[in-house]
Amino acid sequence: MSGRGKKVAAVKTKTTISRSTRAGLQFPVGRVARMLRKGNYAQRIGSGAAVYLTAVIEYLCAEVLELAGNASRDNKKRRIGPRHIQLAVRNDEELNTLLGGVTISEGGVLPNIHAQLLPKKTHRADSSKDVNSQEF
Repeated sequence: MSGRGKKVAAVKTKTTISRSTRAGLQFPVGRVARMLRKGNYAQRIGSGAAVYLTAVIEYLCAEVLELAGNASRDNKKRRIGPRHIQLAVRNDEELNTLLGGVTISEGGVLPNIHAQLLPKKTHRADSSKDVNSQEF
């Protein structure tokens, strides 16, 4: 008897779970790890370094996209463009310091008029005190 007729219990195939799924991230941890290794940033790269860096990049991307989405909604547009990213980054204090030396192509500049160029305000309240024609 060769044993070919016996039914063998089905072997469970182990499904691979990516490091991004384990960490609960959307950005690819494996790709960031590969780029860290190939980039010659250090001789040895720890396993948690790629996860941490991926989480930081994902957070920054989500933050910029949220602010740019708000800017596009303020301009009554449904699509985020470079102008909305520029407005989002420059109006946020922390992102502005982080991306201070970055030029966003087609982003434009923040609307700003220097205070000295604005027309001077006239005080009408003062001029009405000088007129005493109705008093007897």
